Parts: sequence; structure tokens; C-alpha cells
Amino acid sequence: MDLTPHVSSLGREFAALAEVGGDDARALVERLSGPLESAIRMALLDALSTASEEITRELAPGSVELRLRGRDPNFVVTTPPAEAGPDTGRDDPADEGDTPIVEDGPSLRINVRLPEQLKAAIEEAAAKEGRSINAWLVRAAAAALRRSDTPQRSTEATSHHPEHASRTGGGRARQRLTGWVR
Repeated sequence: MDLTPHVSSLGREFAALAEVGGDDARALVERLSGPLESAIRMALLDALSTASEEITRELAPGSVELRLRGRDPNFVVTTPPAEAGPDTGRDDPADEGDTPIVEDGPSLRINVRLPEQLKAAIEEAAAKEGRSINAWLVRAAAAALRRSDTPQRSTEATSHHPEHASRTGGGRARQRLTGWVR
């Protein structure tokens, strides 16, 4: 998005107002035109950023991001994933049992500091699934919490040790109990 036409339009309005004030006002507007252009550009960027945040809150789990390329803002819109109905024919086993922990209620904002490589991997995974980064992270966290609620079979730590595997025939390790008995 090119902000130059909008900034130029305001500059022309200021120049027209300065014409009414005479030579002193015109000279003042000419001296202030550089700093005014920067201030106007920053105010427009701030307004666009606020608007994208408000739209993102309403569009969740989709999002609207405002990115700067040089001096020009660009919008990146991530639409929410389409609801999978019974006749969509999706064969994604990762979606089975994919119910959110809490679907209703307000969303909360948190800040997460990620290593750059992990962030890139998350962005790539989210893009492959056609989800926003936020939606992908929410889904991954919910899946991890569901897994942690599932009871897991405990096996002895030595069952994966090569020496133990060779003593038990190399195949599946047998469980064994060691300790003192009275």
C-alpha cells in the first residue's frame, strides 16, 4: 500500500491553508513540510496497525498482519480454516479428535520468544496446513495437552538399553522388578 498519495493530499491541504495566511504562513508550512510528512506517515501507520489488530481479534483464528516493506505497509491476511463438514472428504488423521479445549470465551494475548529456526519451522508448518501461526500454535498446544492427559504405559528405563535388550532376546524387552524384599 502506497501512503504517498494520502500524505501528499494532506500536504496540499496544508499548502492551501497557508495561502490564506500569507507569505509568513506559506514559509512556515514549507519549513515544516518534511517533519509533517514523517509525522503524518507515522500516524497513518499507527492507525493501520490498530485497525489490523482489531480485525485480527474479530477474525480469529484468522489474522491480519501489517508488514513494512521499505516505507510502504503491506497487509498479510490469513483466513480462518474452513470448517470441515462430514462430506468434505478430508483424510487428515491429525484432525481426528481435534476438538478445542475451550472453544468459547475471550482470547488472551501472550508473548512468546522463540529461536529463529523454530519460528521459521512453525511458520512453514502453519502454511502447509493453511492455518495462521496463532491457529497452528493453539491447535498444537491443545493436542499436546490432550496427549499429556492420556495415560501412558510405563516401561523400565533399561528396556531400551542395548545390554538389557541382548539379555532378553533382543526383541521386546521384558519388564523386570529389582530391589530389596523383606
